[in-house]
Amino acid sequence: MISDIGYFMNALGYLVLMLLLFTVRKAGLAKHLLVLASVVTFCWSAGFVTSLFGPISMRYLLTADTVKLLVWLLFLASCLRNDFTSLFSVLQRPATLFILAPPVAVLATGFLFPMSTSTYFLLLTLLSLEVLVLLEVLYRQAGEERWAFKPLVIYLGATHLFEFVTYVNATMLNKVELGFIAARGYFYLFLLALLVMAIRRIRHWGVDIFISRQVVLHTSMLMVAGAFLAIVALAGYAVNYFGGNWSATLQIISLALSLTMLAAVFLSNSLRNRFRVFITKHFFSNKFDYRVEWVKLTKSLTSQTAGIHEVYANALTGTANAINYDTGVLVKIASEQLEVVAEMGYPEYTDREQSILRHLIPFCATTSWLIDLQEYQVNPFNYEGLQLDRDAVGASEFHLVIPLFYQEKVWGFALLQSSGEQVKLDWEVRDYLNAVGEQVSTYILHSEAAKAVAENAQFAAFSRMSAFVLHDLKNVMAQIDLILCNAEQHKDNPEFIDDTFETLHYTKARMDKMLRQLTEKKVDEKGIDSAQALSPIVRQVIENRCQSLQPIPQLICEQESQVLVDAEKFANVLYHLISNAQQATDANGQVIVTLRQSHAGTQQWVQIEDTGCGMDKAFIEQRLFKPFDTTKGNAGMGIGAYDAKQYMESVGGSLTVSSRVGEGSCFTMAFPLQSALSSAS
Repeated sequence: MISDIGYFMNALGYLVLMLLLFTVRKAGLAKHLLVLASVVTFCWSAGFVTSLFGPISMRYLLTADTVKLLVWLLFLASCLRNDFTSLFSVLQRPATLFILAPPVAVLATGFLFPMSTSTYFLLLTLLSLEVLVLLEVLYRQAGEERWAFKPLVIYLGATHLFEFVTYVNATMLNKVELGFIAARGYFYLFLLALLVMAIRRIRHWGVDIFISRQVVLHTSMLMVAGAFLAIVALAGYAVNYFGGNWSATLQIISLALSLTMLAAVFLSNSLRNRFRVFITKHFFSNKFDYRVEWVKLTKSLTSQTAGIHEVYANALTGTANAINYDTGVLVKIASEQLEVVAEMGYPEYTDREQSILRHLIPFCATTSWLIDLQEYQVNPFNYEGLQLDRDAVGASEFHLVIPLFYQEKVWGFALLQSSGEQVKLDWEVRDYLNAVGEQVSTYILHSEAAKAVAENAQFAAFSRMSAFVLHDLKNVMAQIDLILCNAEQHKDNPEFIDDTFETLHYTKARMDKMLRQLTEKKVDEKGIDSAQALSPIVRQVIENRCQSLQPIPQLICEQESQVLVDAEKFANVLYHLISNAQQATDANGQVIVTLRQSHAGTQQWVQIEDTGCGMDKAFIEQRLFKPFDTTKGNAGMGIGAYDAKQYMESVGGSLTVSSRVGEGSCFTMAFPLQSALSSAS
């Protein structure tokens, strides 16, 4: 029964191989001979399943083994040269006839003349030895293709060495040991993977069969499970043999613990990943199953998003998952500033990575290369022309830097790291990640374009709303004109006075409504930029526009230089930020506006700091600079912070914010000083 299972599984394996070979479109000699060898081995293995075909006779055993040897010798004869085009060209070669003569003679002699069993054992021993000799010749003359032929040599060498040992033992004992016969099916089955590997490696055969990595993974896991359970069964047998009265109890405990251990191991993602990496390295010429990986990337990039921050998160996740990495940062270049827009895992992104990326921007814009920071640390000459701080690279926790491009300019970078096995940047991985980067860049840029279109649509809706407000304003003005026209004639009429006050109350209500809709939401036309100091503008805004709310802002001017700015637009933006700070702060709190320069002296900072309620990280990233998103209900439209950020980026500066809930916030407007100095000169 045990031997039947092995032969049946082996027959099933060769049947699958035969079907895979039939799916190969390119017909050739190698395909035809492989199909023939698979068919013969399938029939040979199926013929030993006694539960289907009855007991095996010695005559059948010896004949079947001889036919199998004959077919594999024919296959080996075709492998000795690469220029065979047909079976006839193989057979007409004298060397082939010399190779096939011994098995043909054994078959003919066995049918025509009576032969003792021991003599047949000896002849099969010699035929197995012939296969081993031919394999040595094949491997020696393979030359540079030895790597490709090695699995085939191991497969045929191991199986026919097994046959050689079997018949040597049978010759000495004058009988075939049943253990050898029972084990052959399992032995051939376990070595079948080597034959498949050889078929995929030897390119000039033109036999391009495809086996899914998932199928190989699951098959390997099942084989491991089978081997594990077989060991458990042997252990149970030993317990039953030596255990005495405790045997049944110990068997149950052993089985339960073994199944629990097996389930725990198979549910382990790390073990499955190790199996997947092992299979990819040793059974496939390509490191990735591109069909599966591309579907996975597409699903990651097409998942529903509630905002641009989720678009960035999907882009980072898709890029990292493409190579099974679990930690990363997506950095965007905005007005020459590096801004982290998405994080995955627990990355340690610090100023050293900022410094590295600033040096990589011109290098990647020129070369479009992917950067392996660990490779650069060991061999920087592989990245000719790239000069990075070796200490910063050595201290960085990240492994790969993948640049993302927009119209041949660097849009940003994906910095990736893995807690498990790291990929090596050979040509295949580089091509694969370049394709992934192109897809991710396209996804991000399309999403940003869609976001811009949506924002323009919102502004268009705001413009339409303004038209309705203007219409209401004309009606209000018409009512006021009517009062003024009748004032001289009816100013002494009490009823007219009552109607006038009633109309004024209604007019005031209408005006309040319109003012609530339009306060600070008007889109200003672009003014004229000029180099000037900011402190007079800040002081004028505080004194003329910020006195109606408490606390009254304070101005501190520590260090100031002229900047290139549109005074009216800057005043409006500054008022937005100060007003928001006042509204978020209690009357007994503080709002301080500080003018100072950056530590490097390249930027003029305007910092609006308050002791108000503060904001959490999620609100800052997802809502603060999103247009038409407000926390003031009907009192606001959520354009102030968005307008401020857009204005700062338009002048080459930046608007950043730091905040803690319950402690307050600090908005920093950073103006570049170089443009102002060049304009003044």
